[in-house]
Amino acid sequence: MAATPHPFSIHNFRAYFLARLSTTLAQMSMVIVIGWQVYDLARQSMGVRESAFYLGLIGVAQFLPLLALSLVAGWVADRVDRRWIARGSVAIEAGCAITLAVASYHEHVTLPLLFLVAALLGVARAYAGPSLQALAPNLVPKAVLPTAIAMSSIAWQAGTVLGPTMGGYLYAASHWLPYTVSACLFSFAFLMLSLIGKVPRTAVRGAANPFRQMLQGLSYVRQNRLVLGAISLDLFAVLLGGATAMLPVYARDILQVGADGLGHLRAAPAVGAIAVALWFSWRPLTTNVGVKMLLAVAIFGSATVAFGLSAPALLPLFGQEAIGHDTAPAVLLALAALFVLGGADMVSVYVRQSLIQLYTPDDMRGRVGAVSTLFVSGSNELGEAESGFLAAAVGPVAAVVAGGIGAILVTALWARIFPELRRARTFDPPETLEFTPVKEKAA
Repeated sequence: MAATPHPFSIHNFRAYFLARLSTTLAQMSMVIVIGWQVYDLARQSMGVRESAFYLGLIGVAQFLPLLALSLVAGWVADRVDRRWIARGSVAIEAGCAITLAVASYHEHVTLPLLFLVAALLGVARAYAGPSLQALAPNLVPKAVLPTAIAMSSIAWQAGTVLGPTMGGYLYAASHWLPYTVSACLFSFAFLMLSLIGKVPRTAVRGAANPFRQMLQGLSYVRQNRLVLGAISLDLFAVLLGGATAMLPVYARDILQVGADGLGHLRAAPAVGAIAVALWFSWRPLTTNVGVKMLLAVAIFGSATVAFGLSAPALLPLFGQEAIGHDTAPAVLLALAALFVLGGADMVSVYVRQSLIQLYTPDDMRGRVGAVSTLFVSGSNELGEAESGFLAAAVGPVAAVVAGGIGAILVTALWARIFPELRRARTFDPPETLEFTPVKEKAA
């Protein structure tokens, strides 16, 4: 029997890995800088709570294009060459980076421009998400797909680790520099995607009507309760536990660590995540994957609560002496909590993505990937919006703590509603994946 190849021994996957890494580096660098600029511009004329509200609006600006375009993008990913969809999306992101680089260089950055670029980035992500998710399984043999997913997650998490820190340091040096570097990284990603050779495709089954084909992704997720449970758990848990949206508030007004500290805070969860991803690339999960995902989400919620309680004024409640202007103990607690949060989230991502990819037929991976992207983006962008709006109402600390508690409660509820998650022992799907396609009505 031939030895199972490592994903990096496959040329197409190596190019895919580098494209994903460079794209994520650029995206995360831009996201952190856009969030900082929005909060900074709003803070110049408003209070903390009102400025936090604008952070929530940025999340909405990125999510609305995803909501409007996800079904179309998934259908396109199953009908059109997925490589070209990804290339086009990266090109749009490069244009956004160049626009903000020029505006920042000439000091013409405004809130309307930042919101417009955030919306365009949402459009690009709406198409990039399903195409890239559906493309990865076409590049490697099925036997190494879980390992390839782990390596893909490493690329994403490495970009998440380095991107915010890079963006924070570059922004501290010059406001236009992070956008210029992001534009170069997007260009490199486009080149890597162009090096991926032709990949096999599976003919789309079911209804001939395009709109009905778009709905088949939703139908499949609804019918497959394991996939539905995994996707919806992430949606509601991260929707409530969106602590990262409050990082600019914590960096500037609570922990008082500035733009450089913001990069450290934003990188901390990704450091935990990449550590877990590296472990999985060496020792993949093989048993009780569903229960481990549920436990990971519960730990994610607990770490969110710990981060929320890292505010210096709250440390005396835990036996810490009053620290005055010294925020070092609070910063260390915040970094530790974010590290654990990122590691737990990586376990959830690893299990969820493996289940979704392996339990979905190839001809539907674009449409199911679109549903997954919509749910994941809903959890991220709407989670940021929820955190921003709640912070405007009750304060940032209370918003973060309440969100973490909500994520824990959702996990307990999902374990009961979706017993399929608790029963998922391995990543091995059934020999035949059952799906009843939407049928055309008789004329």
